[in-house]
Amino acid sequence: MKKIFLSAIAAFGFIGMANAADITIYYSPTCPHCHHAQDYTKNNFIYEYPTINVTFVNVTEPAHRAMFIDVLKQCDFASGGVPVIKIGDKCFQGFAESMADDMRSAIEVDMDDAAKQSAANVKKSIAENGDAYRDEHPTPVATVTEYSATGDDATDEKKTNASDNKLASWILIVLGLIIVGFSISSARKNSRK
Repeated sequence: MKKIFLSAIAAFGFIGMANAADITIYYSPTCPHCHHAQDYTKNNFIYEYPTINVTFVNVTEPAHRAMFIDVLKQCDFASGGVPVIKIGDKCFQGFAESMADDMRSAIEVDMDDAAKQSAANVKKSIAENGDAYRDEHPTPVATVTEYSATGDDATDEKKTNASDNKLASWILIVLGLIIVGFSISSARKNSRK
């Protein structure tokens, strides 16, 4: 019975990890704060939250302007300043590292305590020696894409890392459920003896 309980906790831990809120960063290539936000996301958030999807949208592209105007309206921002960072339902305009903890709170809104603790542990490791941590973990699972509209609202996303976040999340969930199933089966066999 103890094995079943531990397996169930592990499976639900995988499921909780899948609830990190996604990030969209609307940026201009000439904006230094935009580059800072992108770099911070690539060097911190994608390691802390392995199931996150990050999308960068270049607002200087004519095909992206309507989307950017819609986001400004959704976020109730009067100014068209960038970066505009949308995390789940929360909006941020501008970027400074002092905003990072508020952004983490928006990312973690639907995460369970175990997933939040895992993210906090990674954050601590990166704070202690980020280069060493990233060298030891060269390919984060998180998906980072550059949005590109081609024509009438068609989307062509270029993935900038090798992992597909959604597939990885589902694989982890299925593996967790298989472990629980085998544990239950083993427990039943052992209880019959």
